[in-house]
Amino acid sequence: MVVVSLWKGGAPRLSSLHPVRTMEPPSHETIRKQDYVFIVNPNGANGRTGDSWKKLLPKLTARLGNNWNISEKLTAGPQHATQLAREAIRDGAAAVIAVGGDGTLHEVVNGFFENGKPIESKLADSFPAQKTALGLIPMGTGSDFARVFGWNSDPTRAIDRLCKGEKKKVDVGQVIYGKERKKRFFINVADLHLSAKAGFYAGMHKRIGNLSYVVGALQGFQGHRNRDLKIRVDGGKWETWSEVTAICVGNSKYFGGGMKITPTADPSSGDLEVVIIKGYKWYDFLLKLHTLYLGSHIRQKNVTSMKVRRLDVEEVDDSTKEKYPGTFVQADGEHLGFLDASFSVIPAAIDFIRGGKTNEVHDVCRMEVPTAACFTWNPASIAEYYTLNWIGSLGTKQICTE
Repeated sequence: MVVVSLWKGGAPRLSSLHPVRTMEPPSHETIRKQDYVFIVNPNGANGRTGDSWKKLLPKLTARLGNNWNISEKLTAGPQHATQLAREAIRDGAAAVIAVGGDGTLHEVVNGFFENGKPIESKLADSFPAQKTALGLIPMGTGSDFARVFGWNSDPTRAIDRLCKGEKKKVDVGQVIYGKERKKRFFINVADLHLSAKAGFYAGMHKRIGNLSYVVGALQGFQGHRNRDLKIRVDGGKWETWSEVTAICVGNSKYFGGGMKITPTADPSSGDLEVVIIKGYKWYDFLLKLHTLYLGSHIRQKNVTSMKVRRLDVEEVDDSTKEKYPGTFVQADGEHLGFLDASFSVIPAAIDFIRGGKTNEVHDVCRMEVPTAACFTWNPASIAEYYTLNWIGSLGTKQICTE
């Protein structure tokens, strides 16, 4: 029940015994809170993710619990996050939030797809406009995707972003690889040859943090040889590129704990940035390491950058595999296998919760009301919702519920 009364100045004043439950307009259907599913890798960052999550959960529940059902899902091993994300999306979750590093985010992103196609909710027929969004609370070793938005690992700010709730369409990359032509999706950077081999070895040294990629690269140079590869861009003619050291395909800018490897990539551009590095020796890597972090390496004469929607890469001579290991392929720092590989972009594939700047987007975790009206309100009917909108038009200055 809502009571409207007048006081000095004629400004309306509301009161209610009900606490604030939601800021979303009620529908004619039965009002129910939707799920925010948090998929947590408790072993991430050498176990620090699990410890941080235990401290964060009560604060998160206090901020978000009035508006959404908070569902906690802990991963138990590789690919488990993908399975949990698929289940949440099928059940109609409002959002699936990856809690961890780029590896956890990678698995959650792959959970938005199955058999190469986007997953549909069981509620799609009843609520066709409803689409599960992707969120991120960065707590991992690298958290390279978060760098694109200038985010740090402050969990309080992560909660603020979820409360503000602004969404942005982001692209997703797809890689089809190996003789079996398996599919994997990536949101950050996919790469092959030395950089992928370095990522493979870096996974063995995660305990040393972001330096793990540098150590992995030096380890990867042992026995490394630059290769001639066949490359086709956007379905055009095949061309042979000689002495290729690495090829990086960026949906986003960073990999390897802060290396700005594809510096002009934009996850909402509808294309991918491809960077091809040729003729590198181990000492080149050390001498030019700083340029990889600055993104200035693309100005060097042995580095090529281009924008594509599709890239196909094959070995020039498969017989070399008998003498040398295959050419490594990875995506978002996860080892996939070996060439051949095809990379492509799926534009605007996922709604990503990016938050919003201060005062830019309304914070649904708190309610702002007129200076002269302080109240709590439970939107039990359509009429009450539009009454609140009318009163709110008088000016929102004071926060009465926290």
